[in-house]
Amino acid sequence: MLIIGGLTPFTTIDYPGKLAAVIFCQGCAWRCGYCHNQHLLDVGQSGAVPWPEVIRILEQRRGLLDAVVFSGGEPTLQLHLPQAIATVRQMGFLTGLHTTGAYPQQLLDCLPHLDWVGMDLKAPFDQYPQITGVPDSGIAAEQSAAMLRHSGVSHQFRTTVDSFLLQEGRIEKLKQMVTGWGEQLVLQECRPD
Repeated sequence: MLIIGGLTPFTTIDYPGKLAAVIFCQGCAWRCGYCHNQHLLDVGQSGAVPWPEVIRILEQRRGLLDAVVFSGGEPTLQLHLPQAIATVRQMGFLTGLHTTGAYPQQLLDCLPHLDWVGMDLKAPFDQYPQITGVPDSGIAAEQSAAMLRHSGVSHQFRTTVDSFLLQEGRIEKLKQMVTGWGEQLVLQECRPD
């Protein structure tokens, strides 16, 4: 079972062009200073919403929602994520994932069950530890980004524009990297509050 820190039963902004619910998975190994879901970081915290309750709510929303997005925290931290995504897809929903790419193998296991992925890029890959507080975090993110680009799954790369990225040409370097992949970087406003 997933450890779920929260559930948004209706949103128009978390899956492009679709009405969706968002399941917020508990836990993240990274400690980005601008994280707006800090209450989800502690992996040891018990879930706020039991998985059977999530399924019950989704059953009631069949025909009303197009998609279900798994977000976090970092959803790929949880080993039961691929099965949870598959279950939701079998219910007839499109499936989406918000990820940092922290766990490439888990992302690989999820991709066959996903219709769309939004991957957050934190910085140029060699500068990830300065944002995440975790050594070698850029290596995992780079592997995940390459995997996603070649997966055939619809996706977007996006970044939260915090003050770190606005210094020393980092945001320009990040944009150039994504443009070099033949894609466009989606910019998200940093909300320090």
